Amino acid sequence: MKILSFLVSPIFMLVFFLVLIVFHPLQWIGLHGFGYKGHKFIVDTMNFLLVKSLLIIGVTVTVKNEEELPNGVPLVFVSNHQGLFDIPPIIWAFRKYHPKFVSKTELGRGIPSISYNLRHGGAVLIDRNDPKQAIGALVNFSKRIQDNTWSAVIFPEGTRSRNGVPKSFASNGVKIITKYNKESYVVPLTINNSWKVFKYGKFPFGMGSPITITVHTPMKIGSLPFEELFEKTETIIKKHIN
Repeated sequence: MKILSFLVSPIFMLVFFLVLIVFHPLQWIGLHGFGYKGHKFIVDTMNFLLVKSLLIIGVTVTVKNEEELPNGVPLVFVSNHQGLFDIPPIIWAFRKYHPKFVSKTELGRGIPSISYNLRHGGAVLIDRNDPKQAIGALVNFSKRIQDNTWSAVIFPEGTRSRNGVPKSFASNGVKIITKYNKESYVVPLTINNSWKVFKYGKFPFGMGSPITITVHTPMKIGSLPFEELFEKTETIIKKHIN
């Protein structure tokens, strides 16, 4: 399998980066020509293609959702984090809910399409070395989510797990978001196997390990004290990691 991966990985890389390069100017056109809706349509389409590009290395993506997610209120998607390929499926699968990511400032520059979307698509970029900036940015982000009835996506581990074993969850980001979105719901997500795309390192890519995203029961913010709500969310997510 690894020998085959050496052959198909360059093709996958070419297609993946070609999508990013092509959609970078398309995002600009969508935003400046048609506003938020035009930009979102371009971003959604791009992420659909990024998900499908994984088929080149034999990786399928399945979202297991037996829950009825609330409409008309912001949602706070809380998830474990295994790698780059966690993000396109979330954007595409939950596009109805306008997911906006909590991301580190480093990703806001230098990456075609991705950096542009983070800067202009409603995400928040936080400096993990500057707590004052991070808190202020998260507060503004939380209010923006509330005002626009968008949804937040946050990975409380802070960085991806390189072997699938989850790291400790930090509560600060989720606490700020929920504080300013009291009518919202926390939606736990469990991601499995996306780390295996990088199980050999940066090259070649791991082949044939299906990525799954499992949606768990939404929990109304305020239905439990925050500490209990956060602990329950973390427990549910980690319980379902294979």
